[in-house]
Amino acid sequence: MDNHTENLVIGSGPGGYVAAIRLGQLGRETMLVERETLGGVCLNVGCIPSKTIVRAAKLMKEIQRAQDFGIETSQPKMDLQKLQIWKKGVVDKLTQGVAYLCKGNKVNVVYGEAKFQGPHQVEIKSKEGSRIVTADTVIIATGSRPVELPSFKFDGKFVITATEALSFAEAPRNFVIIGGGVSGLELGMAYARFGSHVTVIEMLDQLLPGTDIELVRVVERRLKKLGVDTHLKARAKWAKDGKVGAQLADGKEIEVPADKVMVVVGRRPNSDQIGLETTGVKTDQAGFIQVNAQMQTNVPGIYAIGDVVGQPLLAHKASKQGTVAAEVIAGEASAADFKAMPGAIWTDPEIATVGLTETEAKKQGYEPIVGKFPFAALGRAVAVGETEGFIKVVADRESEQILGIHMVGADVTDLISEAALAIEMGATLDDLALTVHPHPTLPEAVMEATEAAKGKAIHILKPP
Repeated sequence: MDNHTENLVIGSGPGGYVAAIRLGQLGRETMLVERETLGGVCLNVGCIPSKTIVRAAKLMKEIQRAQDFGIETSQPKMDLQKLQIWKKGVVDKLTQGVAYLCKGNKVNVVYGEAKFQGPHQVEIKSKEGSRIVTADTVIIATGSRPVELPSFKFDGKFVITATEALSFAEAPRNFVIIGGGVSGLELGMAYARFGSHVTVIEMLDQLLPGTDIELVRVVERRLKKLGVDTHLKARAKWAKDGKVGAQLADGKEIEVPADKVMVVVGRRPNSDQIGLETTGVKTDQAGFIQVNAQMQTNVPGIYAIGDVVGQPLLAHKASKQGTVAAEVIAGEASAADFKAMPGAIWTDPEIATVGLTETEAKKQGYEPIVGKFPFAALGRAVAVGETEGFIKVVADRESEQILGIHMVGADVTDLISEAALAIEMGATLDDLALTVHPHPTLPEAVMEATEAAKGKAIHILKPP
């Protein structure tokens, strides 16, 4: 058995497998080590399976309102066991696709737990035993895991992570979610649609912390319609005997019935499980590995990508960094020099953002101008009955360069890429406003929002 490889990638998530495949494309000998399943958290118990749950909830919503379009239907019923079968099929198809691509690019996939024994020595433990592998370069792509609260120890049954919530055989009658961030609201809103009574307890003063509050307000209105109870500036204190205790902002203590308690208050890097201390690689106080724009650590020949290097913890960021690391290793001029990283949130309605908010632009010394266009004034949105939400464009007043674009509404996660391209290429308001968008489509709202920033949007009145 060969115990040396040119390149060793630890972790096969959306960063690791992309890095390994790109190295293979570049003709580099590569070993990819995975302790569980190809695709990592995102593909197996994160991004992909959660979107099957969200999609099912969206279908239920569409069926329930089909009568608005003259279609007579009976009340839909959710069979979560059948949904789990569909979800497994989706995940299996994609993991098999990753395996196929690895094989086609001559990536040597090894299953086992990797742990450094020195800067370029890694022990791999598997069912077959253990061995030491040496490598010229190592890419650390070990991802992150949920943060556990002292008073809410995960037991996988009552107090759970999002992973267990993706595998429910039936919707919990009372579903308590600690943490009103992305995962909490995506799954919370889906299960509310499936019939759960959902309670969200958030310690900060807004849901979806860090997101433009104007976008969040639209989602808050939908939460109320779904009967979701939300408590802001509240602290969850205990969970036992089918209840959760919490202290509200005014100091009042409450008890909330709970069949399941999902804790989603953040993630911590998996840098403490791989013997990193034997390498001399530097991390920050939270354990995130420090890297430069070429994804190089302070130790020659060791690279790191994805969640393990810090915020934002996004699959597409990890994939981009994986490509960069592979190309740098192969001697190409490559760097993670993107201007803006888009974010997508599959709540109901969806949220998508890229670039600076108006507040952030001011803090960076810009004098921003803002253009907004509501979906209620958009022909396609009205025709399909999706009029909630808007698109907001933030630009520099002097140069009219676009600084940020922020959206809330139906299918905005599919609209944000145009905005990301605009910022990446340094586009101005005119660049987008003068680009003809087909009618009737949702992306027309992007064009109209840029025109609104210049005071000439056709389909809304100009503010006095």
